[in-house]
Amino acid sequence: MANVARNTALISYLWTVFVLFSRTTGLGVNELLYFRIISPEEIGYIFSAAPAKDFGGDFTSSYDEIFLVPADPADGCSEMKDKEILHGQVVLVERGGCSFVQKARHVEEAGGKAVLIADNAEDNDSQYLDMVSDGSTTKPSIPALFLLGRDGMMIRRSLQRQALPWAIISIPVNVSALASFPLKQPPWTLW
Repeated sequence: MANVARNTALISYLWTVFVLFSRTTGLGVNELLYFRIISPEEIGYIFSAAPAKDFGGDFTSSYDEIFLVPADPADGCSEMKDKEILHGQVVLVERGGCSFVQKARHVEEAGGKAVLIADNAEDNDSQYLDMVSDGSTTKPSIPALFLLGRDGMMIRRSLQRQALPWAIISIPVNVSALASFPLKQPPWTLW
């Protein structure tokens, strides 16, 4: 009986979070992709990101453990350094300086599997932007996702504080199975 009450409370909580999230962002839960940080543990949460609207590919594979590597240069507006580290990984890029398409193209040219573009407004913890094409004819084929600024800042800060070159993530994560795994969202973000 206690398990039924607990599950009912969890479902009620999730529905409330979803309704509040939908009102705040204008996006539905099915329009987002989720990933989980495995390491470092201090930011071991499930994060949400919005896929690009009219460019980039879909995840054709699920990665239980893949590196999330901060880009160098951070804005991703020129050729990536340390291509051997980025090759086959997910790359974290900061918004600003050039178009979303250019950033994704530079990551793809460096061999990245996907790009997470974090908003440069570090206090943004609720507003997703629509990443749209810049009109160029050559569009990247890797998945491109928009990450809230607060999430990106907290990930970068944790990596810098611990002098780590990358985080280990699982992507994509199926949130419809949340009841079977710990519901652990970033405490600074309401979703």
